[in-house]
Amino acid sequence: MSRRWLYAWGLGSAAFGAASLLVPLYVVTLGGGPADLGYLAAAAAFLGAPGAIVWGRLADRTTRRREVAVASLAGVAAVLAATPLLGGTWAVIVANAVLWLLVAAAGPVLTLLVVADAPESAWSREIGLLNAYQGYGWAAGLVLGLAWTAVVGRTLDPATAQRTLFWASAACAGAAAVGMARWMPRPAERSVARVDPRRVARTLGASRRNVRSATFAFAPNRLYWSTRAIHPRRLAERFTPALAGYFLAAVLFFTGFAAFWAPLPLFLTDAGYGGDAVFGLYLVSSLGSAAFYVGAGRLSAEYDLRGLQIGALGVRGVTLPAVAVVGALGTAAVGVGLTALAFAVIGVAWAVISVTATTIVTRLAPTSLRGEALGVYAALSALAGGVGSVAGGWLAAGPGFSTTFAVAGALVLAGAVLIGLLREISARTAMATETMTAE
Repeated sequence: MSRRWLYAWGLGSAAFGAASLLVPLYVVTLGGGPADLGYLAAAAAFLGAPGAIVWGRLADRTTRRREVAVASLAGVAAVLAATPLLGGTWAVIVANAVLWLLVAAAGPVLTLLVVADAPESAWSREIGLLNAYQGYGWAAGLVLGLAWTAVVGRTLDPATAQRTLFWASAACAGAAAVGMARWMPRPAERSVARVDPRRVARTLGASRRNVRSATFAFAPNRLYWSTRAIHPRRLAERFTPALAGYFLAAVLFFTGFAAFWAPLPLFLTDAGYGGDAVFGLYLVSSLGSAAFYVGAGRLSAEYDLRGLQIGALGVRGVTLPAVAVVGALGTAAVGVGLTALAFAVIGVAWAVISVTATTIVTRLAPTSLRGEALGVYAALSALAGGVGSVAGGWLAAGPGFSTTFAVAGALVLAGAVLIGLLREISARTAMATETMTAE
């Protein structure tokens, strides 16, 4: 199969990556406060999560899957082009929610395409390739935002520079839609029909994440595939206490993550960072995470998963409030250096958390329910992300950023403490290691 369409998907992902930070910065430019940023992130999560499921099911029932992907990218281009013409923060919040609903529509279609025409033994490779193009594109979008605000921002005021970046991102999405229409093949219907969503969910759960995950944890594609096979009654009947305890821990730390990220652009702007510096810090975190995924996988194969995740959560839980301290140093060399280091640490810690979490869920769940357990984990992460975003915005608008980041860190540490009580994770890890050794 020709893979030229992956270049188009990478170009579209560049538009997504730029928009992921450009929209919050634009809300700040329009005078939006921390509560507005919380609503912005929450609306994207709450609409994107069910939207991913609905769009995916609609795409699964139609034979015009390529058109769904093309329409998704074209819709993204239209929303990005129209957003700078909107004058109010709430109009931008609504437009952003529509934007991520459209982004959610493409993922399930593209995953179906790459697995439909490949043997199951090659699914991990194909999905990994899809993730790689998306991840590199997302990173390129952050680089575009950094370069655009650094160069164009010198000759134009911040609001105008951001508007032109919206239109540049829209052009990327539009070009991606054209490339997808020209190059994306049509999978045979019989090949599509044989795809088992539970196996796709397991493959997605084991595949490497991409660079967006450190700063934008909501993954609509994973959510769709992993929730397709959920049977609530059967799941409730076989739900183990250890798995329920881990899900509660995940809700705590994902809520903490979202409470930190939602108001962060305003905090950095108030601390004196320009748009290019903010894009650069997010890029540092994302690339730090992506660069350590392989290392995190090696550590997970050699050490106790519970200990690794507790350590990574502990590091992230301490570093989140530390950002308030080093950010207060301003844009002097010491402040910028320490802030960049904190962002890199946050990204590396996420790599360990992300890799170990999927394995923990898989090992705690009964064998017949592993796919469904991954679906619950994905759904809870999206739900917690929405709740945490609203909470972070409210806290930052009230007590302030220092309190917000402290609460975020406390939630993450609370999740780590709860995981420390789940000794069954270590027991299952030891059993798996002994089985692999015996084989």
